[in-house]
Amino acid sequence: MIKVLFVCHGNICRSPMAEFLFKDYVKKRGKEKEFFIESAATSAEEIGNSVHYGTKKILSKLGIDCSTKRARQIRISDYDDFDYLIGMDYYNIVNLKRFFNDDKHKIYQLLEFTQENRDIEDPWYTHNFESTYRDISRGLDAFYCFLIAHKGI
Repeated sequence: MIKVLFVCHGNICRSPMAEFLFKDYVKKRGKEKEFFIESAATSAEEIGNSVHYGTKKILSKLGIDCSTKRARQIRISDYDDFDYLIGMDYYNIVNLKRFFNDDKHKIYQLLEFTQENRDIEDPWYTHNFESTYRDISRGLDAFYCFLIAHKGI
């Protein structure tokens, strides 16, 4: 089983969008039993809050329910519990590397898989959830191709 944790600052916009889009992505390919997928925050600011309405709107249009998701902060155990810890931007990566000793090289930035290696902008500030959706979708496609090449899924 491949275990993936998507991470952003508050776990209400980008990382839950990535979590639920990737769950849907692998389900549509009949691979959902081969994955365990969650998301978390680097900060404690939004802990317990539901997914931002902008992310909910995108997911709802796609027929994806995220109503039970509540923001949670990363835990020390996450490093051992997950194979991939995938941040949405440079600061997420910095915070993850401060939190974890990445001796097993599990920490990645999502768009790194696209060879663009740039941030996915935070729609909390930009209010552009569609742009965030496009970037995350592009990153997930590339991540899945990476897994096919390296894990043979």
